[in-house]
Amino acid sequence: MHRRLYGRGALFDVEPAGLVPRLVGLRPYEHHAVKVEHPDTLPVLVLSGGRGLGKSAVLGEVWEAYTERTRGGEARRRTPVALIDCEDEQFARPPHEESPESWSPVWQALLVLAEQLTEPVKAAGQLTFPRLTAGLVAVRASDWSGRADSERIRRELVRILLLNERASRFGMAGRWAARVAARVIGAASGQGPFVAAAIEATLEALSEGFTSHKEQKPSQWYRTYPNAGGNAKRGLLLLAGNFRAGDTSRGHAERWLVRALLADLAEAYSGLGSHLRRLGRPVVLLDNARGGPGPGLLDAVLRDRSEGIADQVVCVATVRGDGHPALADAVRRGLPEVARATAWEPGSSPSSRALLVALPPLSPDDTLHMVGAVCDDIEVPPRLPHATHRLTGGNPLGIVLLATAARQNPGRAASLGRLLTADVRPEEGGTGGGPAYGELLRRLVPADRLDELTVLAAAHDHDSAVALAAAHLPDDFGSSGVRSLRVRLAEEGLPPAPGHFVGDPFVRTLLLLRLYHRDAGHSGWRAVHETLIRHYAEPDGEPDGEPDGAGGGGPAADPARARYRLSHELALGETANAVAHLRETFPALDTRAWLDTLCFLASAPCFHAHDDEDEGDDEHEDRDPAGRHDRRAAIALGRTDASHRPPEGVDALLHLRVRRLLHAVWQVTDPLVLPDPRVCGRLEFELLQLSDLRPAGGALLFAASRAWSRDARAGRPLSTPADDGSDDGDGEA
Repeated sequence: MHRRLYGRGALFDVEPAGLVPRLVGLRPYEHHAVKVEHPDTLPVLVLSGGRGLGKSAVLGEVWEAYTERTRGGEARRRTPVALIDCEDEQFARPPHEESPESWSPVWQALLVLAEQLTEPVKAAGQLTFPRLTAGLVAVRASDWSGRADSERIRRELVRILLLNERASRFGMAGRWAARVAARVIGAASGQGPFVAAAIEATLEALSEGFTSHKEQKPSQWYRTYPNAGGNAKRGLLLLAGNFRAGDTSRGHAERWLVRALLADLAEAYSGLGSHLRRLGRPVVLLDNARGGPGPGLLDAVLRDRSEGIADQVVCVATVRGDGHPALADAVRRGLPEVARATAWEPGSSPSSRALLVALPPLSPDDTLHMVGAVCDDIEVPPRLPHATHRLTGGNPLGIVLLATAARQNPGRAASLGRLLTADVRPEEGGTGGGPAYGELLRRLVPADRLDELTVLAAAHDHDSAVALAAAHLPDDFGSSGVRSLRVRLAEEGLPPAPGHFVGDPFVRTLLLLRLYHRDAGHSGWRAVHETLIRHYAEPDGEPDGEPDGAGGGGPAADPARARYRLSHELALGETANAVAHLRETFPALDTRAWLDTLCFLASAPCFHAHDDEDEGDDEHEDRDPAGRHDRRAAIALGRTDASHRPPEGVDALLHLRVRRLLHAVWQVTDPLVLPDPRVCGRLEFELLQLSDLRPAGGALLFAASRAWSRDARAGRPLSTPADDGSDDGDGEA
């Protein structure tokens, strides 16, 4: 069974075999064969999903599953495995500021992948890459022409030539490569053209000393290059020329280099004398394949397979989102669907050769186990795992980091809000010690758009985002910037949701928390919400209700605009108008619409309830006057009724009941608060009492009282029953 991951058994299970062992042909962590699912034609497995869902962790697990450690701590492969992060800096630009005409991210990726694939494999011969070696040398040779720094050229040549040198217990590694590099440099320093001389010397070195037809064959592979006329040297010269030409010509040359890598692997696995036939298939892992060399590598493999050029390489890639153009016709499956069989059949297009599997969020049980594993040496509040799942939506990165924060700050574990603002030291893959929400945002959103997203996270749609951009972002951002950012988020696997510019609730909460803490005194937070309050005011400029709770936001107001405006008032701690709106609309508004409005208003963030410092503000009676002490529970439980004076001329009983209910829903749905059973009980009681005040909608209010109480206690989002189950014919269900 897999060792570090939760909720990914469909990929790594042993009995019956999960998807990865069925593709590779080896049990994970063992050296036992598994019957392969696709013996002839392999799919390219693409794992999709937003940031933090564990795509990189899955690739790391594949790497570990087919690597064992010797007693001396040396890594030894069970089958050839290579892993690259396509967004790594080494693929962003050429080293040493050399000519970009002879370098590309795909070229660099092929070199790095082949280097890893040559590493020792248990009980099997070492892989070599003569075809790829010749192609890589041919491409780079043009940059070496006329250079005086022969030592750098020698180092680069040796690195490439080592792809074709078998290690020996009786000789020094690199001896053959160094000798050949000296010959290549010497030959290329003569009177003839540098590139041609370097290619000729490399081909001679690759063929020299080999006696079998199989070993001589690779150096002649480039005879089949288009227009080579059966001459390998001419084929390599044409390859190098196409590469230097750039654009589509370079793409053509890169496809041949990828094909060379795959052909070298196929050669190693073929023939009666191959030592590798009893091992699993070679594995190539491409993380973040939307960037750098990823698109070029995927396109080359998919196109060759669609044209009948078969290989036996297990290629696993990860992408953020699932709308990559190269995957338009990919066969799509959910993770549970591939646990026992993929039912994959390719179509006619190259992208149909891909099997796209979306990684789902983790379940509440997975979250419980993850939190328990991270916090195994400390006692945490029993509701922390479920509250963590509600906040993160099952995002593995969020779960692990919050659990780590709880272990490092056990005194804050009773409040997710205080955990997110606590300093945390990431234990894997990160440095620093800033607040947990900052570390999460560093990994969950594009770093180059963090400041813009921090502001626009409060927006609900395009128009409100444009209003915020006009007031708080640079002048050149504007409407086009909002649209571009919206597309970028969708590509990252963060599409918008109805009523929210940033659709993912977890990411949105983190961004708003950053906005709240970005300025001293939370001035930026207040400015953003005041902008949206003005934006959602009635178009004629007249308020849609009297201030101070005297009928604020009455039934005549535009319901959509009113509830958006009131939610931003709540975010600033101003509750009077929200209470008035719910009170005034209760007798007349459709019951389901009224409940939906209540839930929407109660989704307003209440970050001042989680402050560490005391920030008293007596201007608003319902605002928490002592930072970390949340007054919403006290109001919901009726403890402040005696000191609260209802507005003149309103039904005081209804007013107090609605006020208690709003604060109860606001508190139990706050993703930063652990569920409070007392408030959950009060929520049920208040809805039951309201059902007696509204006979026409009483059945739905009664059903909601039971459903919401159950959801709140379990740490789930509140769900209004689809059918109230009534037989009293109120017509509002």
